[in-house]
Amino acid sequence: MQNTTLEAWLAEEREVLARLEAGPGPGLASPEQVEGKTGLEMMQAMLRGDIPYAAIAKTLDFTILSVSPGVAVFQGTPLPQHLNPLGTIHGGWVATLLDSSLGCSVHTMMPPGRAYTTAELSVNYVKGVTPKVPRVRAEGKVIHCGRQLATAEARLFGPDGTLYAHATTTCLVFEAKR
Repeated sequence: MQNTTLEAWLAEEREVLARLEAGPGPGLASPEQVEGKTGLEMMQAMLRGDIPYAAIAKTLDFTILSVSPGVAVFQGTPLPQHLNPLGTIHGGWVATLLDSSLGCSVHTMMPPGRAYTTAELSVNYVKGVTPKVPRVRAEGKVIHCGRQLATAEARLFGPDGTLYAHATTTCLVFEAKR
């Protein structure tokens, strides 16, 4: 089952990367590109390759795969350049992947003119990730999204279902200033 799952994960990743790379690449969307859009519409435009995707994804070898209301899925490739001195993938890499899925899940819930920022991130590491793990996925899901606060949870797991870490966040929600 792991090989079948991994093959499906890799195929999905190739499809998404082709769309992202056919678009403007990494960078920031202009105010005109996102004006009047909900957070979900912005994320969907990015996944179609209509607007730039976050440069951190290229830097740290991870990709956003999908979004839906209150959900964001990312996939990462643990590589030797992400190792800590103990020979496992650095916890900061894991935290960044989880934080990205958490933040983007909250982003999908933003109406036009609203934004958010992370106020708190809590990560629980339950098993070390090594470069022998071909891919990991972070699935973020919103628990609550109100006018001033949003909370979400995420899990990081491998193609065989192994849980490596889980996290929660509290985000401040506010009016976007342009």
